[in-house]
Amino acid sequence: MVDFHISKDIEASQEKVWDIVSDVDREPEFWYGTKSIKNIKKDGNVIEREVVISFRNSVCREVVTLDPKKSVNIKIIDGPIKGTKNIMINVIADNKTRVNVQWDIKIKGFFGLFTGMIKKHISEGTEDALQRISKAAA
Repeated sequence: MVDFHISKDIEASQEKVWDIVSDVDREPEFWYGTKSIKNIKKDGNVIEREVVISFRNSVCREVVTLDPKKSVNIKIIDGPIKGTKNIMINVIADNKTRVNVQWDIKIKGFFGLFTGMIKKHISEGTEDALQRISKAAA
């Protein structure tokens, strides 16, 4: 199991940060581990999709639930990894927002041998994504 948490304080309003993180179709722009997204079904704040990740161009099936101005909860239900990625936003001050990203995933099959390397890659990718989100929100 790979479980870790990364957070970043962003000098921007909650609304601005929410506009970026909740536009999940733009995910490849910020999360470079995400190569492409194909939405399968949308029902209100719940989106089912297929995501091609940079890890050997593997396909993951996900269910994304948007909790307006609070969180983007991604449940990875099929692919080389399974588990959750939750992005939560909290107001710190008038123009300062904290973004918390919590990963809780399991690497399946043969790829499990590379769990440590994959965790490092995802952790660094998350920090980089938060930096890109911060820059876009400025």
